[in-house]
Amino acid sequence: MSAQIELSNIDKHYGAFHALKNVSLSIEKGSFVALVGPSGCGKSTLLRSIAGLESITSGTLKIAGQTMNGVPPRKRDVAMVFQSYALYPHMTVEENLTYSLRLHGVGKPEAKAKAAEVAATTGLSALLHRYPRELSGGQRQRVAMGRAIIRNPKAFLFDEPLSNLDAALRVHMRKEIRALHDRLGATSVYVTHDQIEAMTMADHVVVMRDGVIEQQGSPLELYDRPVSKFVAGFIGSPAMNFVPGVIGPDGMTVALEIAQSLSLPLAKRQEPGRKVLVGLRPEHLVIGEPEQATLRLPVAVVESTGSMTFVTTSTEPEMTVVETRRTLVRPGDTIGVSIAPNQVHLFDPATEKAI
Repeated sequence: MSAQIELSNIDKHYGAFHALKNVSLSIEKGSFVALVGPSGCGKSTLLRSIAGLESITSGTLKIAGQTMNGVPPRKRDVAMVFQSYALYPHMTVEENLTYSLRLHGVGKPEAKAKAAEVAATTGLSALLHRYPRELSGGQRQRVAMGRAIIRNPKAFLFDEPLSNLDAALRVHMRKEIRALHDRLGATSVYVTHDQIEAMTMADHVVVMRDGVIEQQGSPLELYDRPVSKFVAGFIGSPAMNFVPGVIGPDGMTVALEIAQSLSLPLAKRQEPGRKVLVGLRPEHLVIGEPEQATLRLPVAVVESTGSMTFVTTSTEPEMTVVETRRTLVRPGDTIGVSIAPNQVHLFDPATEKAI
């Protein structure tokens, strides 16, 4: 596969503020790439730089093999879908869809035919003569996507497009966007602060922090093999538990510095006596009989959602355990918890890098 978008050593300064720091990223043609990270990490700045809405300070940006440094947005042949739908309120759905085509001199019959085709793809056929005020939030977002699709661009750039929707509609729309991407064979770059959106929609996830790429790879690569405490804590819901620990004398166990703990077995030998930060995903901890389990933990809070129960311990630091079966555990109980050796993550307390 060839790179549809290629960023090489991109830097972006806003005066003294260094927003993007030597960012290099190759986005393959036809792939769905999610840029994810907390507010201020640089993900939207990177997306806007690809679109040409921000000028890069240094580095090289190529789209479909052509260098785009200094090329205005309208000549980059990319389409953006924003958090705000940015629809023209005085135009019907059909007029909103065909506006960009008519600006480029496409005749009315051809523009109408293309609008009908895109409306069929996005489920808007029955809404072509409505105005934006007569549409729901999900329908307006579909019109915004349809307006991008009708141009047949080299890439689709999504900037947190689902943030304004309610939770159920967000789940529905993320399936729609991914299905649309697959039908069109498009190249999509999707910015979100929601790691669930990134994990469920993207082929390739790029985790950003303070203007740099902390880690990139497939969703499961990031989940299974995080390179740092930051990535480990950002990917996965509920977030990973982090507990200080010390490697045992044999190098194959780690003792946790929490109440009533025994030693956890490790998959690989480590340096005996080394201080570590132990990462344990809540969903990998299995509740069993306290006498037979690896850890014994006092319970502070029990929250049931019906399909899952979240158990929070009264240890310092506190830990979360996710139980998928019905449980009789109550606050004040002591639970036994076990975990497989290959699901124990170790990080250096000073650098926070994976060991």
